[in-house]
Amino acid sequence: MAEKMTVTWYGHSCFKAEAEGYSIVMDPYEDNNVPGLPALCVSANQVLCSHEHGDHNYRDGVELAEGSGPNPWKISWIDTYHDDKKGELRGANRIHILDYHGIRLVHMGDLGCDLTKEQIEEIGRPDALLIPVGGYYTIDAVKAKEISDVLGAVVTIPMHYRSETFGYPVIGTLEEYTKLCDDTVICGGNSIQITKGMDKQTAVLSL
Repeated sequence: MAEKMTVTWYGHSCFKAEAEGYSIVMDPYEDNNVPGLPALCVSANQVLCSHEHGDHNYRDGVELAEGSGPNPWKISWIDTYHDDKKGELRGANRIHILDYHGIRLVHMGDLGCDLTKEQIEEIGRPDALLIPVGGYYTIDAVKAKEISDVLGAVVTIPMHYRSETFGYPVIGTLEEYTKLCDDTVICGGNSIQITKGMDKQTAVLSL
């Protein structure tokens, strides 16, 4: 049976990755922080946060589960910036890389700057790339598409945008990103299974 991981979106930049009964939540948001999103109700074995802003670091919002066996992922990270002025405006940002039996998931956090050649090489080719597209606080749709293309991501999942019902009003919409793509797939739910050999796609998850 092919190895697989399940990726579930809870809104904004909050995701849960699951494999072999072990789960990791990334960038949980505080209650009443992101307009239109409900309070988080999620459990996991581990929590990773890209930086310490309230819409990305609400560890108390995740119920920690035990007894699920060892962590099947190798976890690494790359330290970057939340803005294009080396952190002077919004501080640091951490990209998390989760490897599971040859499947690589990359959560870009609140990336606000270009990647260096060395960082691009270190990230490699993601099987799943979770990337902000809304601009203002992060890179915008055009820069996000450029980075996804440079990395050669197989499945790109846009995050950190606004819709008619949720998100900060100053950031851009999902459509500003998807109009740049010719491979958009509407998943019809908030989860997707990632395996090796998937078709290249921009996967839009729905709450």
